[in-house]
Amino acid sequence: MERCDLAIIGGGPAGLAAAVAAREAGVQDILILERDRELGGILNQCIHSGFGLHTFQEELTGPEYAGRYAAKVRALSIPYLLDTMALELSPERVVTAMNRERGLFQMQAGAVILAMGCRERARGSLNIPGYRPAGIYSAGTAQRLVNMEGYLPGKEAVILGSGDIGLIMARRMTLEGAKVHVVAELLPYSGGLKRNIVQCLDDFGIPLKLSHTVIDIQGRERVEGVTLAQVDENRRPIPGTEERYKCDTLLLSCGLIPENELSRGAGVELNPVTSGPVVDESLETSVPGVFACGNVLHVHDLVDFVSQEAEAAGKSAAGFLAGKNTRGRRSIALRAKDGVRYTVPATVDPNRMGEETIVRFRVSDVYRNPTIAVSCNGEILLRKKRMIVSPGEMEEIRLKKAQLLARPDIQEITIALEAAK
Repeated sequence: MERCDLAIIGGGPAGLAAAVAAREAGVQDILILERDRELGGILNQCIHSGFGLHTFQEELTGPEYAGRYAAKVRALSIPYLLDTMALELSPERVVTAMNRERGLFQMQAGAVILAMGCRERARGSLNIPGYRPAGIYSAGTAQRLVNMEGYLPGKEAVILGSGDIGLIMARRMTLEGAKVHVVAELLPYSGGLKRNIVQCLDDFGIPLKLSHTVIDIQGRERVEGVTLAQVDENRRPIPGTEERYKCDTLLLSCGLIPENELSRGAGVELNPVTSGPVVDESLETSVPGVFACGNVLHVHDLVDFVSQEAEAAGKSAAGFLAGKNTRGRRSIALRAKDGVRYTVPATVDPNRMGEETIVRFRVSDVYRNPTIAVSCNGEILLRKKRMIVSPGEMEEIRLKKAQLLARPDIQEITIALEAAK
């Protein structure tokens, strides 16, 4: 049995930022396990710009952003294993992994940071009728084919789902000479950032059809066309609204799911809304010494926030290893209500938190002129006015340690939307 102080599963932006923060906090024995052939994770195929504005105060491409953190890891001499798949994590923090050089091996870790990222929702979970012809890809797979493998999946495309990857691929396919006929979205609002709707669809004249879905796929060997239909408030197709598009490619951008098979196997409690671990203010899961950050915890909109969260996880893991960050007896539950879908973290302990704790969340619909209200025992702790909030963009509030320590009787804090339209 090999041993290390801190094992980090995942060498994407979350894992790299966590490793750097942990080393800077004094952890010397760190090992990053990455299943791909290079560090950087999903950012390596995101060759568009728009990354790093918060973290580096400049606009970078995905590979450039990942390269900055990979360079820090190398400069700090933090070891990592590539082409290495973590197969299992036990509640005792034993990591089982394998690669070609070492075969199957196990490692006892003093602490573990989960940074496995997320995956796309596949066609099998979408219940689209029709045959299973060639030409159906997830948007992320198409992105990797175009940007890293140099292969254009098709010449005429329809995209189902308006997540950020789907929006970005609408532009990317267009720039490579393909014709993107339409982006269809089942919901009455887009799941992507507003800037991506403008820059990737509006600027290229690509229509976005909200409250629409694919009801049929034509073609047996290769996609020959798809049929869209408008849906009602129950998301059922409305007869008579069918539209057929001739195409050879269908891209699916229908949501992301945190990669939590390892977490589940370790007995980590998962949030049914996010499908990610339930964590406290230190980003520690229900299994002591196991921390989570990035898209494996909850799907983020900006990678800058992934890095910020991962740095906090790295520091918390360092505190745990030093015996300074053990769980206390006080735990205040955070309750999402009235338009707020979930919160990360789910609990806070004022005695363990820093001067303030960032609480991130997403809303359930598009609301105009809402007020984000934070309250406890009928008292308002914080109000934050917003012009508009939507499910595609993450929101945050900051809880002050002094406020919570001054109220020793608090057992629950509610985060809700007021006066939303």
